[in-house]
Amino acid sequence: MYQDLAVVGATGAVGALVRQLLVERAFPYTSIKFLASERSAGTEIEFDGRNYEVEVLRPEAFESVDLAIASTPDEVSREFVPWAVEKGAVVVDESGAWRMQDGVPLVVPEVNPDAIRHHQGIVASPNCSTTQMVVAMKPLHDAARIRRVVVSTYQATSGAGVAGQRDLDAGTRAALAETAYCYESFAHPIAFNVIPQIGGEKMDGYTSEEMKMVWETQKIFEDETIRVCPTCVRVPVSNCHSESMLVETDRKVTVGEARALFEATPGIQVVDDLSAAKYPMPIESSGSDDVFIGRIREDLSSPNGLSFWCVSDNLRKGAATNAVQIAELLLASIQVAG
Repeated sequence: MYQDLAVVGATGAVGALVRQLLVERAFPYTSIKFLASERSAGTEIEFDGRNYEVEVLRPEAFESVDLAIASTPDEVSREFVPWAVEKGAVVVDESGAWRMQDGVPLVVPEVNPDAIRHHQGIVASPNCSTTQMVVAMKPLHDAARIRRVVVSTYQATSGAGVAGQRDLDAGTRAALAETAYCYESFAHPIAFNVIPQIGGEKMDGYTSEEMKMVWETQKIFEDETIRVCPTCVRVPVSNCHSESMLVETDRKVTVGEARALFEATPGIQVVDDLSAAKYPMPIESSGSDDVFIGRIREDLSSPNGLSFWCVSDNLRKGAATNAVQIAELLLASIQVAG
């Protein structure tokens, strides 16, 4: 089982990374197919030394598929995932369509791998900003239980897809040339600017992106008492999301203890030497699957508070890598059961 694969949304930015990671990580398969919209159907793509023709995403495409890794818009996922599950496939879904659905585990393998055992055909991958945040939270939460998180995100334009990247590139050139540019993805210019809104207004002055971070964090840790106060900001950076995090724990965690906990956690790299101007930055984190943490310091305003800076590649760990890691977990669960 899990030897006959489908990559859904195979021609998109994240889908292309999923294809790359399946090869890099030597994911075993007997057969594989690549599915996308009618617009992309017929496109020829190279995978693992062979050429494949992209097929149309439709119900019959899931015949004889054991495992599908999907990166599509929410509305597409809501339509096709039931098709796939009905045909007997397990779907690792990166959209927001199923994350908060009862009976659908929301999984970050470094944080809650055991949740995968409860799937009923769908395993959801969290929002990219949530993913790197909970990886950073995990060792502190295990050691001293996190009660509260205040987080501000600095999110790259790659999080808004190809059009977001185009807006950054073309908008910057237009601004430098002092010519007009009509933005596709953003309500305001992103060149030489920051936009303190990602997503529409959701509730009590918070955006949909911000509330994802609240609800998804509570679901992943299975603890609705964890309080999360997020502010999500789009910045003129091409790739990698950054987060300024302040956490409050049940007991005081010193800087030394926090650093040791982070350094002992797989998937985290500590880059923290302020005197040498060493700390995580997007330009040095892009292309990695790890979460980078630095600027670790005690919170001057709270006796049990700890502040730090967190950077991760939103297209890799925030999306494609996490999905492939979930697929690896599914495969490992079958091997253990066998």
